[in-house]
Amino acid sequence: MRWLLHALKTVATWLLALLVLFEEWGWEPLARLLGQLAKLPLIGWLEQRVARLPSYAAVAVFFVPAILLLPIKLLALWIIGRGHALLGVAVIVIAKVAGTAVVARLFMLTKPALMRLAWFERWYTRWAVWKAVLLERVRASMAWRAARSVKASVKKRLRSWRRVFDSTGGQ
Repeated sequence: MRWLLHALKTVATWLLALLVLFEEWGWEPLARLLGQLAKLPLIGWLEQRVARLPSYAAVAVFFVPAILLLPIKLLALWIIGRGHALLGVAVIVIAKVAGTAVVARLFMLTKPALMRLAWFERWYTRWAVWKAVLLERVRASMAWRAARSVKASVKKRLRSWRRVFDSTGGQ
């Protein structure tokens, strides 16, 4: 029984690590990409208002993406239940990417207000330390190192093929 709990904990840790890695990978680029919309007058105006929110209003803003994405995720589950698994999973993935982009952008805008809340700063600091330790464990793992090696090998091979393609004039 003890080995089963250990196995479940290991699987849960890896699943959580994958989620954290996705968030880490996408957080800043997606926030920057969404920030490009701030060039539009209405979006820029809205972002200025969000950035000036008081602390507890900034906390409340984080519930907006979750509330807006819940019906979309339920729709995806309904689609999967109707036998369209690929479409349903695609909807979930798109919702996850869009949700990450929105939450990341909202966090960038509201972080100063949020950090004025002692409890938020304390939990955010704990989260940051926990995430750093988790990512360090993942990056030190054999699976991560093997994946990095494969990635480097594939990139090297692609560069080699590209050089050959460029030297032949694309023929």
